[in-house]
Formats: sequence, C-alpha cells, structure tokens
Amino acid sequence: MKPRVLTVANQKGGVGKTTTAINLGTALAAIGERVLLIDLDPQGNASTGLGISARSRQLSAYDVLTGEATIAEAAHVTDVPRVSVVPATMDLLGSEITLAAEKNRTHRLKDAIDALEKLPGGSPYSYILVDCPPSLNLLTINAMTAAQGIIVPLQCEFFALEGLSQLLKTVDQVRSSVNPELEIHGVVLTMFDPRNNLAGQVIKDVRQFLGTKVFETVIPRNVRVSEAPSYGKPVLLYDLKCAGSQAYLKLASEVIQRERLMQAAE
Repeated sequence: MKPRVLTVANQKGGVGKTTTAINLGTALAAIGERVLLIDLDPQGNASTGLGISARSRQLSAYDVLTGEATIAEAAHVTDVPRVSVVPATMDLLGSEITLAAEKNRTHRLKDAIDALEKLPGGSPYSYILVDCPPSLNLLTINAMTAAQGIIVPLQCEFFALEGLSQLLKTVDQVRSSVNPELEIHGVVLTMFDPRNNLAGQVIKDVRQFLGTKVFETVIPRNVRVSEAPSYGKPVLLYDLKCAGSQAYLKLASEVIQRERLMQAAE
C-alpha cells in the first residue's frame, strides 16, 4: 500500500511544528500505523526529540536529497515502537546550493519516497511525516512536492494568522506547478492556555477564517510536552496521561478520520 505523506509546515518559528511532527507520529504509531518521520530542518530537533544523537547520523536527509543514500539506508529505528526517522544534519543548510543546478531539484524527496514502493514487500511505512524548516525554501518545496497533504501548526497567540496567507499562496503555487494532489490536510492550534483570554479569541478567529480546515483537537500548553525532548522522548512515552499526550492521541484519530474521508471522496 502506498504510504500517506503529510508535511508539517509553517514558515513561522516557535509554533510547535517539530513537537507536533514527533508526537503526531508517535500517536499514529500507538494506534497501529507504521510511521517514518523525515527531518528536513537543519536544526535536527525532531531527530534529537526521537533520541537520535548527532554522532550517530552518518547518513541523513541531506544524503537522501543528494542521491548519496536511499531512505531505507538512512532511516534509523527509534525507541518508539513502529516509528523510524531519517535524521537531519547541518549539511541541509547547503542543500539549496548543492541542488541548484539539478533539473529535478524539487522532486528529490518525492523520488526517494516513491522508491520505497519498489522494496520487497513494498513500503514498510503506512504514514510518512516530513518536518520542515521554518521557512519557505527548497527543502519545504521538496516536502510539499512529495506530500498529499499539509498539516499547519498555529500557535494560539495574537499573530497566529500572520504569514499564513503566504504559506497558502505557496501551497497553491506547488499545486498548480508540480503537485496537483496537494491539499491542506488541516490546521492544528497549539500551545493553548485557557488562562489567556486572548487565546480563546484567536481560536474563534482562526475557525472563522479557515472553517473546517481547522482540527477540532486543540493542543494545550503543557509542561510535560516541553520537558519530553530533553529526555529524547515523545511526550507519549514520557508521560502518557498528561493533557498534551491525550491531545495528540485525539489529533491522530482525527487525522486518520480525515484521511478516510479524503480517500472515500477520491
């Protein structure tokens, strides 16, 4: 079966993008999916958050994009059952220069993912999540070209919608030029603090602006979610019962439900 490829993207930093990629992937695995996380952010926080040390990243997403390695060769099995990761290194910072002269530079990740289906038994993954850098560069375009859908984390703060129009414009450009299948899978509101009166108004505004594209699940601001990466663990392994873990499990169920509705409509 062809894996579903979802890109987690927002060019605005600090919105919980990597946290969402790690914990959504873990939650999907917890309900039986086989998940690969591809870390395209040169900072490599998703790789660290899944317990992959910098010194063990001999092969990385950079090697996959440049054709030096396949995904199967670069993927690391993590301590999270049914979750693997293609880690990031700082080499990704030079990928735009390295790939600038290549004709298929926007399709490098898609080609690598498509190659998984040629493995004996087909792709070992049912879901592939791509964690993007906080910018609309060639790495993000590669992720969008490879994906069927985009998940956009938005922080429940005043400037939540700032920059979203540019992201939506980029999605339209990718759809019209290289990937007509690309859709906004959903917008997930993150870092919600019920003590902040403005947060409720932000949620109302975002839902009014984006309608059903916004997931019902809202990810709360939660200390356990913030602590987990320092232990190299997703929050579901760090503290399953905390509010953040429960929210990501609900989000995973909602993602799968939307996937089924999309596939039924195809």
